[in-house]
Amino acid sequence: MQEDKLIFALPKGRILEEVQPYLDAAGIVPEPAFYDSASRLLQLKTNLPDMDIIRVRSFDVATFTAFGAAHLGITGSDVLEEFDYSDLYAPVDLNIGLCRLSVAMPESEAKKENPKSWSHIRVATKYPNLTRKHFAARGVQAECIKLNGAMEIAPSLGLARLIVDLVSSGGTLKANGLVEVEKIMDVSSRLIVNRTALKTMPERMQGWIEKFRSANVNA
Repeated sequence: MQEDKLIFALPKGRILEEVQPYLDAAGIVPEPAFYDSASRLLQLKTNLPDMDIIRVRSFDVATFTAFGAAHLGITGSDVLEEFDYSDLYAPVDLNIGLCRLSVAMPESEAKKENPKSWSHIRVATKYPNLTRKHFAARGVQAECIKLNGAMEIAPSLGLARLIVDLVSSGGTLKANGLVEVEKIMDVSSRLIVNRTALKTMPERMQGWIEKFRSANVNA
């Protein structure tokens, strides 16, 4: 872990728009390439000589931070629950990226089936750990097929009858003939910190935690 320069891991995609007010409040100004959708740079400078930003997938934010390649990050509570890394500390709920992790299935089947009757199911998801844990809690064996995207077409192609995925408006489910049948958890984005960094640089890391905690951009 680099102790001279902090590495701040941020998730790619639409969530960056919601993260921006927090960066503004914390006084972090990324270099112009950060806002260029055509840029392929993954590590970017900021206005702060002692901080760089890396722009990676949300799942990878947790991994980079847990293993010390990044000191700070922002990722969803769904990712934190899926990996359950002991080296991550999530001190601030930013109240952005709000959605839910849900079980969905074809509407035509949902009307004639009771989820409480399941004993063994096959599920397409990128959350195999969370999915197995959810169903195991009520004695259901979940066979998980790991996908990184396009979950909604799995039932129609016969890959799996159920999916577990993030749901916001529900529009994508509806467009593919699916409906939610269970909610596993509500999801929001969190500021995460590497625990070793917090121990070795307590004042420096705590300073950043307090900046994001006091930003209160959604008040």
